[in-house]
Amino acid sequence: MKIVREKIQKIELADVAKNQFGNLVKAVVDVEREIVAIGGELHADEEALLIEDGSKQEGLWGVNLYPEKSGDEWIEFDSMVNVRPSQNNLSRGVENPEIRAKIQDIVRKFIV
Repeated sequence: MKIVREKIQKIELADVAKNQFGNLVKAVVDVEREIVAIGGELHADEEALLIEDGSKQEGLWGVNLYPEKSGDEWIEFDSMVNVRPSQNNLSRGVENPEIRAKIQDIVRKFIV
């Protein structure tokens, strides 16, 4: 499990996937600090890592990354850490389109 602060190749992400779930990597994106944690067994593990690093929970969103897919299909907005009634997010997805777009931008910034 690590925090991504510099660009990594999709091939590196594919290696993480092969060592864990086969075709996906769980990731948590900090939309405030614009960093990403990858490689945890649970999104909650990555969330905890980012909080220990100084992130605030309300800025953290869980996604699944499918390195072998492309376009919009390679980022899946589905995580229990996203269920936040206090932020009007009542599902495992990310309901706010602006937050979804920011997550996509941050992921694309670091994973090329």
